[in-house]
Amino acid sequence: MQPSSERPEPTWITVLRLLRWDKPAGRLILMIPALWAVTLAALGQPPLPLIGVIILGTLATSGAGCVVNDLWDRNIDPKVQRTRSRPLASRALSVQVGIGVAIAAFICAWVLATYLNPLTFWLCVAAVPVIVLYPAAKRVFPVPQLVLAIAWGFAVLISWSAVSCGPTPGPTPCLGPSTWALWGATVLWTLGFDTIYALADRDDDRKIGVNSSALFFGKFAPHAVGLFFAGTAVLLGVLGQQMQLNAGFWITLAIAVLAWGWEYFQLCQRTIPAPTYGKLFRQNVWIGFILLAGMVVGHW
Repeated sequence: MQPSSERPEPTWITVLRLLRWDKPAGRLILMIPALWAVTLAALGQPPLPLIGVIILGTLATSGAGCVVNDLWDRNIDPKVQRTRSRPLASRALSVQVGIGVAIAAFICAWVLATYLNPLTFWLCVAAVPVIVLYPAAKRVFPVPQLVLAIAWGFAVLISWSAVSCGPTPGPTPCLGPSTWALWGATVLWTLGFDTIYALADRDDDRKIGVNSSALFFGKFAPHAVGLFFAGTAVLLGVLGQQMQLNAGFWITLAIAVLAWGWEYFQLCQRTIPAPTYGKLFRQNVWIGFILLAGMVVGHW
């Protein structure tokens, strides 16, 4: 009797892994700032079709970004413990398939963007070079997480402008002070949670010569994360005052501040188990959704 061999993974599942759709935390954490923006711009009552476009758009865009990242990194990912099993790194999929999947994802995002007003459409277009060049930034820029944070910031500008920058006046100013307060909060929040994410890869990144905010800040990385989260909280507070949000928002902001403080405390421990970094990164998903709930009820 011959020993049974493992059945090969179906190609469609491998493609889903390439798009990272098997790891919802990374998809949701991009979706959250977009949902913050559309909720606040619409004063707590965003149109359902637009929410659908934003959700599908973030899935397509984040998927495309992951594929582009893996295409850039296909020869260095095998040297990193966390990424060596990715489809392009493990050669489970060819470069040609990766390029085809990336193009298909960008086309889906483009089709969805045509539903939006002209300014919003061109903001979508402007975000593409930032997404495509982020992997290159890891090779030449000391804090590549800033480039990623700017890409995340486009989610705010795109979603807010979709509500308030159309041919008819929207419920809130088109890219006014509140928009930029939310944009700044999103950029700082992204710098915080993605520095946590990068802390897990410090040793591998140092060996292969890839830059990251975790390496740039070195032993001060936990304090940098704490400052990024503190800045996020301050800008969200400014936003709450500007938009005169009610107590519901302030309660959720207080919960977020406590959660970020607890994360900072954990990062400052002398010994940190490797899985802790991923756990803290994923905690920011539910922190983001708690804040989203506060932005909804903050207009009641």
